[in-house]
Amino acid sequence: MLNVVMIYLWAAILLYLLLGGADFGAGILELFTRRANLARTRKTLYKAIGPVWEANHMWLIITIVILFVGFPAIYTTMSINLHIPLSIMLLGIIARGTAFAFRHHDAVVDDMQIIYNRIFVISSCITPFFLGVIAGSAVSRTIDPYAANFADAYIFSWLHWFPLAVGLFTVTICGFLAAIYLVGETDNALDKGRFIAKARTTNTAAVISGALVFVAAYTENIPLAAWIFDNTVGVTAISLASLSLMLLWYYLYKGKVRIIRLLAGFQVSMILLTLTYRHFPNIVLLKNGKYLSLLEHRGQDKTIEALAIALLAGSIFILPALFYLLYSFQQKPKAPDSVKEKYTG
Repeated sequence: MLNVVMIYLWAAILLYLLLGGADFGAGILELFTRRANLARTRKTLYKAIGPVWEANHMWLIITIVILFVGFPAIYTTMSINLHIPLSIMLLGIIARGTAFAFRHHDAVVDDMQIIYNRIFVISSCITPFFLGVIAGSAVSRTIDPYAANFADAYIFSWLHWFPLAVGLFTVTICGFLAAIYLVGETDNALDKGRFIAKARTTNTAAVISGALVFVAAYTENIPLAAWIFDNTVGVTAISLASLSLMLLWYYLYKGKVRIIRLLAGFQVSMILLTLTYRHFPNIVLLKNGKYLSLLEHRGQDKTIEALAIALLAGSIFILPALFYLLYSFQQKPKAPDSVKEKYTG
C-alpha cells in the first residue's frame, strides 16, 4: 500500500506541473504579449483554461493531503521551515484565480480591468516561481529544523541561488508548456504562428535557465550532475527528453497538435523522473547530512493503508469525470438547426 501512495504522490506532482503549470504559463505568455495582440491572446486563453482552470489545483490538494496524512513529519518540516515561500505561492494562487474570475465575469468594464490584468499576469509568474523555490529548497540541504534564529530557520532555508534558479526554470517550463498547448487552441494562422514563436522563445529560456540551475548547484556544492549522470535511469531519461524535444519541433512543423502536446508532457515527465530518482526515497534533504524519507518517516501502517484505499476509490469516481470534463470542453459547439414553424388553418 505504501507503493500505491508514493505513486499517487509522484503522479499528483507531475500532473500539477503539466496541467497547472500550463495554466500558469498562459498568464506568463500574456505578460510578454504585445498590446496589439492582447485581445486575441486573452480570447484563446479563456477558451483553453476558462472551463477547467480550477480543476488543475486538484492535484496540488491531493499532494498536500497525501503528505499531511501519510507523511506528517515531512509535511510539518516543509510547512514550517518553508512557510514564507509556501504562503507566497498560495497567495499567488488565490490572487490569480480571483483576478481571472473578475476580469472575465465582471459586468462593468472600467479601469479595474487594468488591475485585474496586472494581478493575473504577475501572480502567474510568482506562483510557479515559488513552487520551484520550494522544490529546490527540498533537495539543497539548506533546511535546518534545529536552527537557533529566525533567519536561519525561515529565510536561509530557501533564499539561496539554487532554489531561486530552480524557480526561474519552473517559470520557463510553464511558459513553454502553455505555448505548446495553445498552438492547438486557435484556427487563426497568425495566432498559431505567434504561439509557435513563443514556444521557441520559452524553450530557449528553459535551456538557459536550466544551465543556470547547474551553475547554481555547482557553486553551492549540490551534486546535481552526479544525480543525473551517474545512473542509467538518469542518463536514459535525459536522452529520451532530448529526443522528444527534437521530435516535438519536427511534428510542430508538420502541424500535429496532439503529438506535440504528448511530447511536451513526456519531456517534462522525464526531467522530473531524473531529478527525483537519484535520491529516492529521501524527499527532503536536510542540513548536516540528515534527510526525511518516504520510507522511514511515513505514518502508521493502518493510516497508509486507509490512505491508499481512499486514493484508489477516489480515482474511480474522480478521474472519469475529469477526463469527460476535459473532453467535453474540447468539442466545438454545433450550430443549432433552423426551425421553421408551419401554421395550418
